[in-house]
Amino acid sequence: MTGAVFERVGDAFQPQAVSRSGWGDEVLHGGPVAALFAHQMEQIPTAVPMQVTRLTLDMFRPVPTNPLTVTTNVIRDGRRIQTLEAFMTADGVEVARATMLRIRTDDLAVPDHPTREPLPEPDGLPAYQMRESNEGDWFHTSGVDMRLVSGAVVEPGPATVWMRLIVPIVAGEEPSPVQRALAVADFPNGISRVLPPGWLYINPDLTVHFARPPDGEWIALRARTDITGGVGLAQAELFDRNGAFGHSLQSLLVAGSV
Repeated sequence: MTGAVFERVGDAFQPQAVSRSGWGDEVLHGGPVAALFAHQMEQIPTAVPMQVTRLTLDMFRPVPTNPLTVTTNVIRDGRRIQTLEAFMTADGVEVARATMLRIRTDDLAVPDHPTREPLPEPDGLPAYQMRESNEGDWFHTSGVDMRLVSGAVVEPGPATVWMRLIVPIVAGEEPSPVQRALAVADFPNGISRVLPPGWLYINPDLTVHFARPPDGEWIALRARTDITGGVGLAQAELFDRNGAFGHSLQSLLVAGSV
């Protein structure tokens, strides 16, 4: 891994070019925002072993490429669950907020039950580049490696894609499994769009649920989008090489051609 999505500048984090969203030259992709929140919140200790089971991100306005400060707080600290919140500010203005839920882990022998079959392995699948791959550094072109399983991505409709974070979230630090998953969990609306180019379908939020911790670098999204009027929902089942481990949900703000 070379380069990074964020560089530390004192107590703040300076977004690098690879953090940018395709929606604007000075706007961050939601994946880096979610992963940076997780980077800070995962450092808060727990009373007993726990795992991250949910992160919800609300973006109040486009997150800029200015230095970002993340402040964390423990809402509830127990031996069964822990709830955290965090605030992201740029130039003193709050731009995003996140909550994280952790649940205690236990070595329980649960009964056998139906599970989703693993997806085809990413090994051997050709590299896939999204449309703006020759137009400079963006998170979707320079921050992740992609392997297409099904669908077309550039054509409307559901798609399944393996993705792998190829730069650290914070310079000099190895991303955690949760950070790797969150970095790509904001892609469902982009890989499974149902509207033609020129339409606006941005997500002001992101919620990711984890049934278990993800394993390894490769994360697959089996994504689809549904839109009615000016509102939509993009969602994806999340997989690693061992099978399904979670879900990603994005509310969509939809507007006419822009």
